[in-house]
Amino acid sequence: MKKVKLIVIGAGSRGIGYAEFAKLHPDRLEIVGVAEPLEYNRNLMVQEYNIPPEHTFTDWRQLVDQEKFADGVIISTQDNMHTEPAIAFAGKGYHILLEKPIAPTAEECREIVAAAKRNHVIFAVCHVLRYTNYTRKLRELLEAGTIGDLIAMQHIEEVGWWHQAHSFVRGHWRNEKESSFMLLAKSCHDIDWINYLVGRKCRSVSSFGSLKHFRREAKPAGAGMRCVDCACERNCPYSALRIYLEHFLERKITGWPVNVLTPEVNRENVLAALREGPYGRCVYECDNDVIDNQVVNLSFEGGGTASFLLTAFAKGGRKTRFFGSRGEMYGDGSEIRIFDFLTEETTVVDTKAPDGTILGGHGGGDYKLMDGFVSALAGNDPSKILSGPDDALDSHLLVFAAEEARRKNTVINLS
Repeated sequence: MKKVKLIVIGAGSRGIGYAEFAKLHPDRLEIVGVAEPLEYNRNLMVQEYNIPPEHTFTDWRQLVDQEKFADGVIISTQDNMHTEPAIAFAGKGYHILLEKPIAPTAEECREIVAAAKRNHVIFAVCHVLRYTNYTRKLRELLEAGTIGDLIAMQHIEEVGWWHQAHSFVRGHWRNEKESSFMLLAKSCHDIDWINYLVGRKCRSVSSFGSLKHFRREAKPAGAGMRCVDCACERNCPYSALRIYLEHFLERKITGWPVNVLTPEVNRENVLAALREGPYGRCVYECDNDVIDNQVVNLSFEGGGTASFLLTAFAKGGRKTRFFGSRGEMYGDGSEIRIFDFLTEETTVVDTKAPDGTILGGHGGGDYKLMDGFVSALAGNDPSKILSGPDDALDSHLLVFAAEEARRKNTVINLS
């Protein structure tokens, strides 16, 4: 099987992370180009993968005008910057790995998928949860009828108190106009995962949610505009000093999310970023408008329901319960516990969470996604993709329907 050549469009943490597959498997993947406006990130990619100057760009538009020199592209730009490059590279015949969400509107999602299909390119969306050993085992157990017919499913995504503050209050995804709404930005792959495991079409959806806490009205009396000079900082769980210096830097964690503040991570640079940049702002004084809690209720063809809870106010992680006619299952992303109604016995299945490297993220889903995409391109075999155009579009449209239901306070019929 041939070695695959890929170009990274948007060398942020996700693009850099996916590219690392080439370091693990240099016989299977080569990174041959990059388009990234930030000089530090662009130069990092150039040095790491020995990318020549003629394949190094500050803007993807410069690249798309060149003669085709790779098999595919990894598009990991900001959410609202997916549509133009995805359509353009599909038109040039590049296979595409697209970071989720596909796009910030349903119409743009349809346009991108249509372009990929029209140009007959292999197209995968980074719904990484589909690719984990944990998910594969859950699907196997459900399809084997281990708990009988699946009647109901309850899935919780705990965003985490510090993650919400970092990404969705102070960070890139805090404001809908600059990125997208919360369910799409953070949890489109959770809705996709529910869809994937239930295995039946969703027929109706309702949803409720709000921005409950991270508002000026909740700001403690006497609190400052920035954590570095706030009288309440020591008693605030969302303190930027506590999160970035104590929670991460003092534990020798210098990658994400600290490297978002400064490319050269040390205490002095982090403190400077907190004094001057967006990540040092009081969480009650930001321009955030995305929600911090939401529930989504789904009804499926043939009977059966699922509920999804998204919350900022938790430690972090994902937890799921499956209720069947002959038993129930509980999973936490690694361990699965099965209770049989007939024997009243509990069986434990450990799917072994992977290491803590970048490609070990999302329970190993990042690695498996890249493995599948590279294999698909090497063998011209789209069946290696678990998150192809039709499935990804279907689950995205379900997310848009859920958000419409929340905003209109109604039930959306999908038939």
